[in-house]
Amino acid sequence: MFENIKKPVVLGVAASLALGIFAVAPAAHADPVSPSYVAVGSDTLEASMNALTNGSNATGSTVRVKANGSAIGNFDAFGSAKIQTKSTGPFFVRPAGSGNGVNALIASIRGTGFNGTDITGQVDIARSSSSAGANANANGNLVYVPYGRDAITYVYKPVAGHEADLASLTTAQLAGLYNGTITMIGSTTVNVMIPQSGSGTRKTWLADLGVSTDGTCSLAVCTSSTTPENDASQLTVAGSIIPFATSNWIAQANGYQTTTITGGQLLGTIDGNAAATGTAGNLVPGTAFYGTSYGRDTFLVVEYARVNPADPKYDATLAGLVGSSLTASLTSFGTLPNQSGAVKKKFGFLAPSSTTPVRAYAW
Repeated sequence: MFENIKKPVVLGVAASLALGIFAVAPAAHADPVSPSYVAVGSDTLEASMNALTNGSNATGSTVRVKANGSAIGNFDAFGSAKIQTKSTGPFFVRPAGSGNGVNALIASIRGTGFNGTDITGQVDIARSSSSAGANANANGNLVYVPYGRDAITYVYKPVAGHEADLASLTTAQLAGLYNGTITMIGSTTVNVMIPQSGSGTRKTWLADLGVSTDGTCSLAVCTSSTTPENDASQLTVAGSIIPFATSNWIAQANGYQTTTITGGQLLGTIDGNAAATGTAGNLVPGTAFYGTSYGRDTFLVVEYARVNPADPKYDATLAGLVGSSLTASLTSFGTLPNQSGAVKKKFGFLAPSSTTPVRAYAW
């Protein structure tokens, strides 16, 4: 398994990674065309990965993860319809969300095509806010490497005069709203929303509530929504709610990520556990909430062969980028100000519950 190759990773690529000396503001940026490694997929991990790959001084120290001196191409989940990840490579449909990111990685490895385009060799890393789940397999061709711990709560836009109605809900109430058996909370008629198909947040949220798109969710949004995840500006109607990655809310509220909190949207509380504590600018994860069933580990997914020293396809630099024992790697959760983990904490992540990689997708 992957955990058995950590020592060779440290020895093989320690010189390949660098913490840079660049301070980069957390602003939106144009898509890169990468001479190096390419990451696509989850919106939840996008901003913290942008900070690590473009450079950040959020911790008071400057931190940047590079590969052999080259910048890593981290592509946003939303933007133009198509992207070009590598020089002279094809333009292909932007992989929006965890599932689409993993599918793009598989297509890049296998040459099976992604939405009708051959993208062989165009994707190296998939960002995933959901686990391998039923695809876990001890002989899998992919490996899910823990990145950080997040939690899913909900964001709501209150009805004037009835602000308390949606401020604190129980799991039973949320399940009723998403399976269609509840339409009102207090005096508020609830407008139920959900992120786009392929979103790891969407998939995990429905599982947490015991609701599925194949039967128990009777709402049209469960099968047809195209609403981008972690975008509070989508809540324009009073009484609306939507699942939201707590890490993204914290990063947006604290100014480390471009904010979508534009029209009175608020963070909800589930079963009496606050997802975040403090005030805007100084929000921190609610440790108790992250420890509930709404907490989730998030992952970077790569081809197993490329991080296995015994395989001819072994790539020491890629292995180092996802080697959790290296303080300069993307998956490290070292807590010193000049380490990756300290940056991820500023973006609302806690250390993952496990650092053991999981193989998945045998073919």
